[in-house]
Amino acid sequence: MADLRTYNVIILGLGFLFIFTAFTTCGNIEQSIVKSLDNGTFTGSGYHSLGIIYGIFSFANVLAPAVVTIIGPQFSMFLSGILYSGYIAVFINPSTWSFYLSSVLIGIGAAMLWTAQGYFLVENSDVSTINRNTGMFWALLQCSMVFGNLYIYFDWNGSTDISDKSRKTIFIGMLVTSVLGTLSFLALRKSNPPEEEMLSDEEGQSLLSTRIMYKQRANSAVHDAKTEFKAILQLLQTKTILLLSCCMAYSGLELSFYSGVYGTCIGATTQFGTAAKGLIGISGIMVGIGEIVGGGLFGLVCKNNRFRRTSVVFLGMVVHFIAFYLIFLNIPDDAPVVLQTSTLNKPYLTPSVPIALLCSFLLGLGDSCFNTQLYSILGRVYAEQSAPAFAIFKFIQSVFAAVAFFYSGYLLLTWQLLIMVILGFTGTLSFFMVERIQTFSVDLQP
Repeated sequence: MADLRTYNVIILGLGFLFIFTAFTTCGNIEQSIVKSLDNGTFTGSGYHSLGIIYGIFSFANVLAPAVVTIIGPQFSMFLSGILYSGYIAVFINPSTWSFYLSSVLIGIGAAMLWTAQGYFLVENSDVSTINRNTGMFWALLQCSMVFGNLYIYFDWNGSTDISDKSRKTIFIGMLVTSVLGTLSFLALRKSNPPEEEMLSDEEGQSLLSTRIMYKQRANSAVHDAKTEFKAILQLLQTKTILLLSCCMAYSGLELSFYSGVYGTCIGATTQFGTAAKGLIGISGIMVGIGEIVGGGLFGLVCKNNRFRRTSVVFLGMVVHFIAFYLIFLNIPDDAPVVLQTSTLNKPYLTPSVPIALLCSFLLGLGDSCFNTQLYSILGRVYAEQSAPAFAIFKFIQSVFAAVAFFYSGYLLLTWQLLIMVILGFTGTLSFFMVERIQTFSVDLQP
């Protein structure tokens, strides 16, 4: 049984590795791809597409648990993988209507995929293996930021424009990768055989039992969804969630910036010359390295009593503010919004590739600071209500990520950085206040 569960976790991680190698790379380059299209009929925006995805994802999370309960986690992940693959396929021969329709569908698929992933991971773990299994899964997932972006660097390095042939080759390759990840979910095995199969040997009785089983699942799912929704409404009225919402909102803004906006800015910087497009891929890899280093480092630091969560969050704020200041000096102000494939404005400094890639690393490192500590404090304060607490976190994060993607195509870089600085400082301050409240409450206990 233990070997079967380990097998399931590895296959689960590999499935996500393949799917998100395609999707993460797509998110990093899609605005650059859209701007390079020589197609007079296509009027879509990569920023708007990502905004739709995160917006739909945030609201679909409310219904996803009920759907996963009814159809099962394995089929939910397989169906979601098909939707992810469909989104990738749109870029082979893009049209505006299919681009935005697939954005809506993948938002729904993302909610089902991540809900089913959590359910399946817990189902194949116990108290002694949950940390190991979670670590294995996330290690495989984080590798998705390396392979696709590395290919982008080698393929685009030295190119000033993205040809139709190059675009089709890239997205056909990513489509195959995503489909392989989707098919891998079919290799998952049930660790516990369903009790319904033991009820009867007669076919008619078996069919009846199946109907009863799905009816019970549906009723249970609806009841659980109502219960969870009530719990979410109750938690939204608590002081802790209200304070942490600023920090959650900031995590959404910086998520949109490092995952879709900053790579586009680097690729549009005229002063980088023929290396600009290839640097988009290296930037994505550096963000991933920052995430991996931060996740591993602060996972160890949090176990050490000499460090507090507020110290890590404060470090994340400082790291991000340094990155924002360097980006302000190093990247042209019109980089996010320029309609052509390159910028027209000049930054305060002569754009430097090492500084640009250092900022990518700092963005990933700072993101890991905020996210690891938000997960930590929510898990500690709401140990008995973890599901609704994390649902609120993902909802707020996704809503603000969607908002940021929508304004990213209109606001100059300076204003985008300023918004993140203000909300980042407010979020860090609110996190500090929550920690003080929790520490004070513990000190008062006899």
